[in-house]
Amino acid sequence: MAITYILVFSAAMCLSATGAVNPGFVARLTQKGLDYARQQGMSVLQQELAKVHIPDFSGSAHSPLGKIKYSFHSMVIRSFQLPSSQISPIPNVGLKLSISGAFIEITGEWQIKTKLHISTKGGFDLKVKGLSISVGLKLGSDGSGKPTIALSDCSCHISDVDVHVSGKFGWLADLFRHNIDNALRKAIESQICPLVSNSITSKLEPLLQTLPVTKKIDSVAAIDYSLVCPPPEGAEYVDVPLKGEFFELAHHTPPPFSPPTLSLPVDHSLMVYFGVSDYLFNTAGFVYHTAGKLVFNVTDDMIPKDFSIRLNTSSFGTLIPQLSKMYPNMLMKLQISSTSAPSLDIKPGNLSISPKMDIQAYVILPNASLAPVFLLNLTTTALVKVGVKSGQIAGNLELSRVQMDLKHSDVGPFSVFILSAAVNYYISHVLLPQVNEILNKGYPLPLLDHMQLTDVVLQPQENYLLFGANIQYGKVEESNYFTEL
Repeated sequence: MAITYILVFSAAMCLSATGAVNPGFVARLTQKGLDYARQQGMSVLQQELAKVHIPDFSGSAHSPLGKIKYSFHSMVIRSFQLPSSQISPIPNVGLKLSISGAFIEITGEWQIKTKLHISTKGGFDLKVKGLSISVGLKLGSDGSGKPTIALSDCSCHISDVDVHVSGKFGWLADLFRHNIDNALRKAIESQICPLVSNSITSKLEPLLQTLPVTKKIDSVAAIDYSLVCPPPEGAEYVDVPLKGEFFELAHHTPPPFSPPTLSLPVDHSLMVYFGVSDYLFNTAGFVYHTAGKLVFNVTDDMIPKDFSIRLNTSSFGTLIPQLSKMYPNMLMKLQISSTSAPSLDIKPGNLSISPKMDIQAYVILPNASLAPVFLLNLTTTALVKVGVKSGQIAGNLELSRVQMDLKHSDVGPFSVFILSAAVNYYISHVLLPQVNEILNKGYPLPLLDHMQLTDVVLQPQENYLLFGANIQYGKVEESNYFTEL
């Protein structure tokens, strides 16, 4: 039942009072996913419905032996089977769960007494056949953007009750079979919907609360996965539009750009699809740049020992003679910082990022203070690999182009070209590993507790990434999936 609830939550997230806006993240639950949920959940639902209590009942009836009093008691449900079921989305409303052909097997004891002082008893087997249940689920969200779900309608019907009575004078049961039929129908039908409603309240609602509507990433930022609008109509899927936006914990300032329109392709071979807009990635760049966190330092002790150009005035003095004259035999430091928020460009078959940075070079003076010596403007292009691991989107950058210009020099004019080999090496072997270490940690997808993704496929589309996956509830062997672009 847990996996059923997991998939039901996705539909629940589709209703919101915030109005229609473009989402930064869309999750699509296909009919295949709903069917998997139904298959996984029916066994647990059977256990819930098997809690139906069959009360003792008694009465009287006329017979060839005169008036008789009967009682049926000690009834126990031996089996409650739900062989056929279906779950389907109802556009802009919720979900409809239909169960047909269900049957219940009950055993118990009976006893009769007549005016002729005849008393006899025995056992009986009863089969309730053709039990159908229809459940409507009303979906919505609370003030925090978490999903809510409630029973909108419920009905059940029993088509046939078959009783087999054993024991002496068991044939007398035929005289009041209609009474048995009505009593059992009433007892069972009156309990089905309250049990379903209680199951939603006690099992589903607590699970929905594990949805990470706001997920803290670090001391700087968090992701907003709250609901933004009702789902568009779809006969075979449920779309879940989420805000999908990074925000700064200290100052929740809206980014100066809006999400593009996402239109997921109609491919339902997997259970769930995620459309991750470039808006989500670019709000991350905006937040960290605005917070001043896209600043990296490179010092000589970070450079591999086998690289000949050390980060000191002696090595750089061979390239810039005035530097070693002004600051002989001193260590240097490079401070690399973004000049604008980096922006991810997503195209079919390709992901790239072209951050613009400044490289401020310093000499570390004997008193540990810093003397600025030159400032470079750096424009780079990096290819981006993305993937999913342990329920998180992770990334990796591969540098493809570096262009430098001299913005300012405190050590006289010099050719930037002579620095290109050293700067390229520092960026590739020192800066890039730092950035990739952060990106490899990834950030979480909006998944409920214990939901696992398997068979992940990734496809860059226009302005968004499309992730497709099957889902499984519980522990599975984790795998990493990365695009090779």
